[in-house]
Amino acid sequence: MAKSVTAQELRDQSVEDLVAKLKEAKTELFNLRFQAATGQLDNHSRLRTVKREIARIYTILREHELGIVPLSGESAEETKEAAE
Repeated sequence: MAKSVTAQELRDQSVEDLVAKLKEAKTELFNLRFQAATGQLDNHSRLRTVKREIARIYTILREHELGIVPLSGESAEETKEAAE
C-alpha cells in the first residue's frame, strides 16, 4: 500500500495522472471496505487515510478547474484563459 501523498506532490502532476491516482484510490477504498466487512482488515486507519487522499485529489482537480492553482507545466495566465 502506498503512503499518502501531500497536496504539493499532487499539484506537480498532470490531470491525467490525478485521474488515474483517483481511480486507484477508489479501488483501494473499495477493497478496504470489503476487508472490513469480512473481518479481514488489519489496519483500520488506512480507511481514513485513503478517504483523505481521495478528497485531496478532488480538491486539487477543482482548484485546477477554477483556475486557482495551475498544475504542472502551466502558468497562471494559461490557466485563467482556459477557465474563461
